[in-house]
Amino acid sequence: MRRIEYKSDAQLAMMAKAGVVTSRALDAAVAATRPGVTTGDLDLAFREVLAENNATSNFLGYYDYPATICASVNDEVVHGIPGSRVLEDGDMISIDGGAIITEPSGKKWNGDSARTVLVGNISDERRELSEITRAALWHGIAAAASARKVGEIGVAIEDFVRSETGDKYGIIEDFVGHGIGSQMHMAPDVLNYATRDLGPRLKKGMALAIEPMLVTGSIETTTLEDEWTVVTNDGGDACQWEHSVAFHSEGIWVLTAEDGGASELSKLGVTVKPIPA
Repeated sequence: MRRIEYKSDAQLAMMAKAGVVTSRALDAAVAATRPGVTTGDLDLAFREVLAENNATSNFLGYYDYPATICASVNDEVVHGIPGSRVLEDGDMISIDGGAIITEPSGKKWNGDSARTVLVGNISDERRELSEITRAALWHGIAAAASARKVGEIGVAIEDFVRSETGDKYGIIEDFVGHGIGSQMHMAPDVLNYATRDLGPRLKKGMALAIEPMLVTGSIETTTLEDEWTVVTNDGGDACQWEHSVAFHSEGIWVLTAEDGGASELSKLGVTVKPIPA
């Protein structure tokens, strides 16, 4: 069994720095998203912000991954490789990226986040898919604030999706959230759906990347010949939203939101607490 990494408040504060850089790099990629640009242009925008902040990419070179973001368009679920593909009016694209901040000692801390962007004139169906996925993420984070076990996050995500839309959307099971810290992908797995086994206890010092992925049809997927891009088997649309979240000595803080998630979580009755200095 993989061991869970527990961080001190000081270490989580370093992760918050990586999280802010990740958020700002995503801001730049989102701002660059419009009809006529390539997914490679978005990768460049993200990459430039990392360089400006003395951060490095935790995607580039990860198992030989060739870019700093994943750019997954329409029926692409995750791991779309950015390049020459030109975005068209009506597309939806999930942009997933991360940053590493390195301490003087050489210790590295990771951030990881994803947003879905609606390109130009978007259909109501794609807009709803993105809105429901985004809201499911925040309901999962809100549940985490008082959860006893990690699996309660997935219960909350599935409960929200089903209560809002019934069985309209599928919840991807092949790809899930994860622990994060000195590495990008760590224990424990963070499921986006309910299971009988709720997994490990949620404790102070943990940091989790929570990332629901919803689809309009079947949850069955295929990896393309590039060995990275994952698509829905039936061609249905896919959507991903993600934040990295810290559980520190005084409460919860969303590492990849500049306000710690305060604006969104307050709507759900949750008060975030800054990580103690």
